Amino acid sequence: MTSKNELAKKIYKSSYLTGKFLLRSGQYSNEYFDKYRFESNPEILQSIAEHMSKLIPSNIDYLAGLEMGGIPIATALSLKTKIPQIFVRKKAKNYGTCKFAEGLESLTGKKILIIEDVITTGGQVILSTQDLRSEGAIVNDALCVISRGNGQQELAKNNLNMLALFEMSYLKSST
Repeated sequence: MTSKNELAKKIYKSSYLTGKFLLRSGQYSNEYFDKYRFESNPEILQSIAEHMSKLIPSNIDYLAGLEMGGIPIATALSLKTKIPQIFVRKKAKNYGTCKFAEGLESLTGKKILIIEDVITTGGQVILSTQDLRSEGAIVNDALCVISRGNGQQELAKNNLNMLALFEMSYLKSST
């Protein structure tokens, strides 16, 4: 297992970019963590799962990987913890089962942990939580690899607790 500080250095080295980037939140940033660079690296992804598994609240029934970046993280966590997972789309598909959450017949009464890669404002986490709750899921927490903004405050307004493996400031100071 890589220490948390070593993992921070690997994530930073593999995925930190500078330039002008439009974020999902609509904000522009001159720095960006290309999450797919650390999610596609098996060594880094395995170490992320090892460290994030310690942050999972007790009594979680399912991990919910958000499309698209949360899915590899949730898969790695599921393999590590043996907690089953579901895959949450940004919107329900209009063919086949027409579901927004795949991998489970019914969400009613299931305690779900949202898994995301990077949270800035928490916009997609909030939307996905609303969808899951509308189907009867119990969603109290969201777990991410990197918190890069004021997501914790925004999630709290929606009765969600945010857990983060790293704050962006920590990753930047790890170099």
